[in-house]
Amino acid sequence: MLQGTGSHAGKTVLVAGFCRLLARRGLRVVPFKSQNMSLNAHVAPGGGEMGWAQVMQAEAAGVPPRVEMNPILLKPRAEARSQVVLLGRVLQEADARAYYRLTPTLWPAVRLSYEALAREADVVVIEGAGSPAEPNLMRRDLANMRVARLARAPVLLVGDIDRGGVFASLLGTMTLLPPADRSRVRGFVINKFRGDPSLLAPAVRDLVRRTRVDVVGVVPFLPHLGLPEEDSVALDDGARVAADGLRVAVVRLPHIANFTDFAPLESEPGVRLVYAATPGDIAGAALVILPGSKDTIADLRALRSLGFTRTLGQHRRRGGLVLGICGGYQMLGRSVADPHRVESGGAEAGLGLLPVATTLTPGKVTRRVHARWLPDGPAFDGYEIHMGLTTADGAPRPLLEVEGRVEGCVSPDGRVWGTYVHGLFESGAGRRRVMEWVRDAAGGPAPSSSAPLDHRAVREAAYERLADTLAASIDPRLLRAIGAA
Repeated sequence: MLQGTGSHAGKTVLVAGFCRLLARRGLRVVPFKSQNMSLNAHVAPGGGEMGWAQVMQAEAAGVPPRVEMNPILLKPRAEARSQVVLLGRVLQEADARAYYRLTPTLWPAVRLSYEALAREADVVVIEGAGSPAEPNLMRRDLANMRVARLARAPVLLVGDIDRGGVFASLLGTMTLLPPADRSRVRGFVINKFRGDPSLLAPAVRDLVRRTRVDVVGVVPFLPHLGLPEEDSVALDDGARVAADGLRVAVVRLPHIANFTDFAPLESEPGVRLVYAATPGDIAGAALVILPGSKDTIADLRALRSLGFTRTLGQHRRRGGLVLGICGGYQMLGRSVADPHRVESGGAEAGLGLLPVATTLTPGKVTRRVHARWLPDGPAFDGYEIHMGLTTADGAPRPLLEVEGRVEGCVSPDGRVWGTYVHGLFESGAGRRRVMEWVRDAAGGPAPSSSAPLDHRAVREAAYERLADTLAASIDPRLLRAIGAA
């Protein structure tokens, strides 16, 4: 089991790397994270909703994703409130106190999910959540040492040296853990190191002396992996790729969801992807994207208060393009109403860039779909996760055909697109369709004649790179012991 000294230590990516490394050695491997708090969700083959991170880890392991790999998904909506998704279906919305009262209901699902996976696998690679050493959370634990005890799993504690203070974080975590849990920690992994690992030797010796736990690996910093980030804290980096090229700005909504949609653009030649926190950040953009949202009306109000509404209007009048996905699609219409208080409640005028209106409804749509760009574009596989019904004025121009029905909307001038379908950029042909639209409007260079890669191929290369790195960085005795267990 991989636990961390805190969030964003790199556990998710390391678990994917271990899944690929062990699978490469002929073992049946599955990932498991009992509780995940994330707005980056995906749809499993059976239609259930689960965290994107565990879908990615299953992909690395070479197995189909299933909701048992992430039995509890928390989707934060408002301050201290989250939607609780249990085994792929919405259970309820809860604040922290109400969630803690659910523990007797949730833990059996965690136990049964782990046991089902363990029966079918040689190795279960488990990811913890946050830190295992928070005194206020230990007795309500559903994700860290309680899971390690359930699985009788040794723990590797991961610290992020790139953020600083890694030795203090590792030592502090060990100090706060109760002795029985402390004894489960069999090794430290220092992650994201830039430089010569031998320079760490004095600090490593001191840490081992104080804790009696070995450092089993120093994993180098791996830039440009092309894997979607799990936490929105990663978006603080701003521009994600080259300093030149066509500028594509994704508006960083306060409740941004499924920003994994845009990871393929990070490796697209000739594209500069920017996450726009202020209206000024979209200056010079050829395309502005409104992403998914966990609270559409609240985010619409935030767009107005921050000044995005006027800036988006100016962007369009200057010939710029706008794409809305899921909640972003809803915002582009005339209005969004929430009579059932699915999110914040109330109603709000939309941005008025598409001739549609949305009413949020309690039932949640979660499904995988096969779609095709209209009128004669390429087909691709995507998924839908949304609450709400969007209706059009008259007979609008649709964007996609989804399994025999038309879907989405295109503005009369063709400069604004909206859709509920996630995964537009995953396939190389689909990504090219969008970029041809952008380049035609911006007068940019024609795309390369070579076919762009499906992003699955980019991820496959990342998994192989991760596995090679771990094979070279982690104590081989540990890897042999995992394989022999």
